[in-house]
Amino acid sequence: MNETPHRRRPRYAGSHPRRFDEKYKELNPEKYADEIRKVMDRGQTPAGMHRPICVEEILRVLDPQPGEIGLDATLGFGGHSRELLARIMPDGCLYATDVDPQELPRTEARLRESGYDEKVLRVRKMNFAGIAKLLMEVENGFDFILADLGVSSMQLDNPDRGFSFKKDGPLDLRLNPERGQSAAMLIKSASEDALEKILRVNADEPHAREIARAVHRGRENINTTLELSELIRETLTPLITGDRDTEITKALQRTFQALRIAVNDEFSALEQFLRSLPAVLKPGGRVAILTFHSGEDNRVIRAFEEGLDAGFYTAISVEPIRPSGKERYDNPRSKCARLRWAYKA
Repeated sequence: MNETPHRRRPRYAGSHPRRFDEKYKELNPEKYADEIRKVMDRGQTPAGMHRPICVEEILRVLDPQPGEIGLDATLGFGGHSRELLARIMPDGCLYATDVDPQELPRTEARLRESGYDEKVLRVRKMNFAGIAKLLMEVENGFDFILADLGVSSMQLDNPDRGFSFKKDGPLDLRLNPERGQSAAMLIKSASEDALEKILRVNADEPHAREIARAVHRGRENINTTLELSELIRETLTPLITGDRDTEITKALQRTFQALRIAVNDEFSALEQFLRSLPAVLKPGGRVAILTFHSGEDNRVIRAFEEGLDAGFYTAISVEPIRPSGKERYDNPRSKCARLRWAYKA
């Protein structure tokens, strides 16, 4: 009989693991529930996991009811979907879409293990820009739709995905690594002016010109997250007075955000999604969208206001709903979140 060979846990220096792949307890939440709770109690997100944001606020806005048909347009780790599923039982059905080929099957497997079969949960690998295609399956449209526009923590924390400037890894930044070009490839092919435009339009970066010039000059030697980060630090250090560390960190955040948006063509996808909403919502349907920066938020505001003026919506959020003080304390990654909603006529 062939037995699976025993695998030793990852070895690491010191008393606590630092690298993503060494955090074997956090990466096995079912086996180490107590350890997961300790990490969360410290206001941190366990490796390989994601904490859903504004859950109670979203449930209040969408008001999912038993028997309804809903859509989680950005499945991610599945935290929001799990709460929505619990409220549309019995006889309800939740569609869930995502573009990430690595995380999508893992999330689907977890939800299937919780007892949600294809009759109840229908997972589709697709960009939410194409939700109109789902009308072939849901002829009358959806009772409610949720879109969480934030990058999931399991993507941010895994250095192999290249989303974080804090950890060394390939400069990728693609939500779907199977399609398109990586951020490193984009940098090598873009002109200096194009890079400056990406930084200004996608992140309002005040040092866009200086960063674009330095990145364009050093483009052939930028292949990893730390290589880009170090170049930006070297470029900005002589230019910034005052709290230099804070300002450089903000510049790094904005630069990575701008490149991620460009690589994934996020604004075009969001605009197509927003245009499709009136057609895929049932009369009286509800939509809730979580945004995380002004580029997303302004597009949602504009689409909802135009929809209200056109008579597509009967009501929209005037002010965003923000995470509670407790949630912002417990989960610092929620601090910049804004929840906006609209109700279909």
